[in-house]
Amino acid sequence: MNIIQQATYTHNDVEIQSREYAFKGFVQVEKVSLRHRLFNQTEYTSAIHRELIRRKEAAGVLIYNDQQQKFALIEQFRVGAIDDEISPWQLEIIAGVLDGDESPESCIRRESIEESGCELNQIKHLFSFYPSAGACDEIFHLYVAQAALPAEGGVFGMPDEGENIQLHIIDYSDLSLLLKSNRLKNAPVIMALQWLQQHLHAFEDV
Repeated sequence: MNIIQQATYTHNDVEIQSREYAFKGFVQVEKVSLRHRLFNQTEYTSAIHRELIRRKEAAGVLIYNDQQQKFALIEQFRVGAIDDEISPWQLEIIAGVLDGDESPESCIRRESIEESGCELNQIKHLFSFYPSAGACDEIFHLYVAQAALPAEGGVFGMPDEGENIQLHIIDYSDLSLLLKSNRLKNAPVIMALQWLQQHLHAFEDV
């Protein structure tokens, strides 16, 4: 079997014994009991009991501009980083959860206006992935897009949704220093900036 093209097992190799909601709020928590196939065996595991955090799909976008030689990041308070030794205010790409049956591309267009005032052009999808599949079912759709960036940042967000977001406009020349800093703590921003670094190397080689 070519593991690049096909997974070893599928959802048919998981036996769900029970699942029920333990909590429903901003996120939902489900208690799941299951067994699954073992590698290179016909047997299944003993019963496994897990808490599954249920979250809506999300999408995010790194906004950049080759002519301006700049890119945009946002900074906002994150409760998941409340105990971070540096700061609970995290540097991120623009992102949000999908609204109903909204497409990921529609989501990032909407979030870009709300969080930066920028209209996206040349949208490119990079990856769709599980940020924390060990405990959470959230799928994150990662994009990059060009846009006309403002000369300076500002404060954005939807106050009625508890958002208070600082937009930062950063020079390409500062990208390498930022990647070496301790200010990047979440996967989407690291992945997006690594893509931008590769993009700039390719851009320089042309």
